[in-house]
Amino acid sequence: MSQFWSEVVRQLEPYVPGEQPQIDGLIKLNTNESPYPPSPRVHAVLDEAAIARLRLYPDPNSRRFKQTLADYYGVTPENVFVGNGSDEVLALSFMAFFQQPKPLLFPDITYSFYKVYCQLFGIAAQKIPLRDDFTIDFADYPTDNGGIIFPNPNAPTAIGKPLADIETLLQRNTQTVVLVDEAYIDFGGETAASLVNRYPNLLVVQTLSKSRALAGMRVGFAIGDKQLIEGLDRVKNSFNSYPLDRLAEAAAVVAFEDETYFRSCRDKVIATREWTTRQLQELGFTVLPSQANFVLAQPTGDAADLAATLREHKILVRYFNAPRIDKFLRITIGTDEEMERLVEVLKAVI
Repeated sequence: MSQFWSEVVRQLEPYVPGEQPQIDGLIKLNTNESPYPPSPRVHAVLDEAAIARLRLYPDPNSRRFKQTLADYYGVTPENVFVGNGSDEVLALSFMAFFQQPKPLLFPDITYSFYKVYCQLFGIAAQKIPLRDDFTIDFADYPTDNGGIIFPNPNAPTAIGKPLADIETLLQRNTQTVVLVDEAYIDFGGETAASLVNRYPNLLVVQTLSKSRALAGMRVGFAIGDKQLIEGLDRVKNSFNSYPLDRLAEAAAVVAFEDETYFRSCRDKVIATREWTTRQLQELGFTVLPSQANFVLAQPTGDAADLAATLREHKILVRYFNAPRIDKFLRITIGTDEEMERLVEVLKAVI
């Protein structure tokens, strides 16, 4: 531990990202990336002219991409915030809205970055336990709070909440920000973006890393009331006034414009997910109902041992050594060929 670290850094328990090993022939099912490349239109915009313009700063307001998102979701550009990946958007949201006298509420089993941000920004947190079936029940969330955040679908459970339940929560919780983290919404859920014009305390955050296959570009955004977006802009412009680079913005715009390609890849992931779920169940796994591009599955034997065995066969899945989910594996949905190989290996080793 360095003598030069501040006390905040000394106390941090940093987020641990999914492993990114450089192993030839590896089937990588541990970080929920898209199994398919981004839209072919992305290749077309990353030309010599675009590269030549990299000597210039990008648009600090990402106006072209904001307009694209506004048109897509039926809002105005003033309702849109853009950041360097949804993790940055979330971090800025924690600074802008959740440094309150009362605790921030989020599920006890959820995206582990939430706890890290609370440590980093000195935010009191109250974890609300999931129900025994691993679902979120908003009735468990008191209105006396400093904000509410949850993923929909939740991670790592992959279980989603219907839009009607989220609206009921918003009708009850009116005095603090409700942030819906929709990293996986395109794989079976319904976005809450349609509610932002009715609920000024709602902020919806999404990423292009999953369903738009741009994890390597780092593009995220938020949709909310103009006052919420203004709050995010105030923090952003005090931290990083140029969050989205020129190539990332160009790729993001065409990724949203190519709706046909997006739907094709999304539908293939959903179909493969359903096939994989049936195969795992036939092998004795308990699989939670998924609306994401991954499944949380409990094998009949030890989950950690099975993850290690799969690694020996060059298949990487995610194991969380955490209460309540330490008997499960989180398995990203890959291509049909990758999932067939997974099932083939499971049949051989179980």
